[in-house]
Formats: sequence, C-alpha cells, structure tokens
Amino acid sequence: MDKDLYYMQQAIELAELGRFTTTPNPNVGCVIVKNDQIIGKGYHQKAGQPHAEVYALRMAGDQSKGATAYVTLEPCSHFGRTPPCADALIQAGITRVIIAMQDPNPNVAGNGIKRLKDAGIEVQVGILTEQAEAINKGFLKRMRTGLPYVQLKMAASLDGKIAMASGESKWITSALARQDVQQYRAQASCILSTRKTVQADNASLTVRFNELPDSIKEIYPFDEVRQPVRVIIDSQNQMIGNENIFNNSGENWIVRKQNLPILSSNSKLIIESSTNHQVDLSELLSILAKQQMNSVWVEAGSHLAGALIEQDLVDELIIYYAPKLLGHNAQDMCVLPNLQKLSFAPQFQFESVDVVGDDLRVVLKRK
Repeated sequence: MDKDLYYMQQAIELAELGRFTTTPNPNVGCVIVKNDQIIGKGYHQKAGQPHAEVYALRMAGDQSKGATAYVTLEPCSHFGRTPPCADALIQAGITRVIIAMQDPNPNVAGNGIKRLKDAGIEVQVGILTEQAEAINKGFLKRMRTGLPYVQLKMAASLDGKIAMASGESKWITSALARQDVQQYRAQASCILSTRKTVQADNASLTVRFNELPDSIKEIYPFDEVRQPVRVIIDSQNQMIGNENIFNNSGENWIVRKQNLPILSSNSKLIIESSTNHQVDLSELLSILAKQQMNSVWVEAGSHLAGALIEQDLVDELIIYYAPKLLGHNAQDMCVLPNLQKLSFAPQFQFESVDVVGDDLRVVLKRK
C-alpha cells in the first residue's frame, strides 16, 4: 500500500474511536510520521478537550520538527473551545500536512489549509476522502445543509409488520438484535420518538452500557457513557411527566405546539411554530441542527416513520427483520397515505445485510 494511504488509514481508525463522545464536534484522527516511523498519534475525544493534532503533537514532542502530519479533516483555523490546530502544527515545525478532506464548517472551510500554506508548509488534500466522509456523516450534513443526518430504525416481521393489531410488539426481534441497537443509539446526537411510542412501550430510550459489544466497552468506559438527548413529539400535549424517560439520566426535549410548563427538571420545551395540527418535521430537524444535533436516531411508530420517508427526510433505514409472519391484520411498518402510484414509491438502495442473532439487519440509503 502507498505510504500516504497507509498512514491516513491509521488516522481514520483513530478518528473512529471518538464516535461515541465527540458530538457536536467531528471525529478526527491524526498521525505524525518522520523517517517512515509513527512518532505521534491522537484523536479528538470530547468537545472542549484537545483536538487530534494536539494529542499527536504532544506524543511526538520535539521530533515533530520536519515531520509529516496526516489528518482526517482540515485542521481548524479559529478559536473555539480550543486554539487553532493549524497554528499548533506550524509552531511544532511540521513541514508537510496530508489532509483527507476540507472542513465544510464555515469557520474553517479552507482557512486552515491557507494558513498552513502561507507558513510554507506543503499541503495535500484528498486522500481516502470517501472513508473520511463516512466517519462524519452527521457533522458534514449539518454543516452543508443545516439539517442533521437521520437514521430511521424499524423492527419488523418478514411481512413488514411492526406489531399485532392489538399493539402487542414485545418482542418481534431477538435480544441480540435489540442489543445491536445500543451501538447505534450510543453514536447518535439525539433519539427522536413520539408520545405514543414512549407511553405505549414504557420506553427509556437510553444507551444501556451492559448491552454494548465488548469491543466498544474497551474504548468507551462506563463512567463516560453519553446519553443522547431524547426528543419526544407531543403535539397534543398528552405527556404527564411520569413516563419512564423522565426517570433516566440525560435530557428530554418535548416538542409541542404550545408553551406549557415543562414536565421535569431534566426536560426542556421546543415550541414548533407551524400553523396546522401536526409538527413540521423539516422545521423540527432544522431546529435540532441549530441546537448542534449532528445525527438523529428515530425509534417510533408507523405514522412518524411514514411521514419522514414521504417527506424525504430519511438518510438511512436500519431494519431488523425477524423470521416470523404476523399476518394481514397486524400493523404496517410505515404509513404512506399519499402514495398513489408505484412510480412515486420512495426508493432505497441496499448498503449491507447482516445476520444478528436470529434476525437480519438491513441497512439502506435513499436513492
């Protein structure tokens, strides 16, 4: 393998270690190389803490002078919670910087690259860009579009049913499939659901550390588990404050049409201002992006699922199929009331199909 590709791959693998804790910041990894030896490496671990380049420079120490830095995202050029990483690389005497991709953040957006070049540093951009994009789907979409990356999860029978006609749904899929969901929740900025789902399932919508794979536990200590914000749509003001979500750590954001008293000390209210009786989902996602939510993990019933799909707001479907049939009277996976012609059907493409316990996990992206 080409040396530059090899070292950038190492940086990308480092960046992935921060995927549970960096939100709202991007996942970034850095490797510093001199005389074909890695002398420093690091990754961004948490917002407010040093960036990847700083950790790598600390490890490299005085050897940084004359070395090459491989960074998965353009070094920042502005003062945020931490000083600019471009300046740190310049001051350390780095002479060459290889960058996987430019940062679309308007506060950076080429300024970091310019600062490095103006300091006489050789800069190359565009190595393993596709892989670098993949580890920051939420951050990149929010910066480019003002909307978060939306993942819609559903658990269904082979005939596409999510519950019996009575509403019984525990459990369609296996325990291993439900455990698999935990790693997705753990990476999300927030979990979006509805009042009906929260009350019907007595849902907690939390990351359960004990159900995470051992490979994740090794890099994600229990005392640092981050609970995604729980965003619950309650447009009819029917939540009463004793629901299970209020008894767990983490924040609850209740989405309503009216400014009513909050339900608990760990809650806040989002007022959605559209004039009809339904929450404007596009507007809600825009509000969440402005609140620095990079990625939204959706666990809800067929009506919210259908509305998100119909409005083309879903970036990724994650469907767990159980090897059972529930019949024509059972509840459908999603409701698409405005779909009249086959040619108008929302289309997705398969990304992956994996066996999880007794079930299949199918990941799809919108065409």
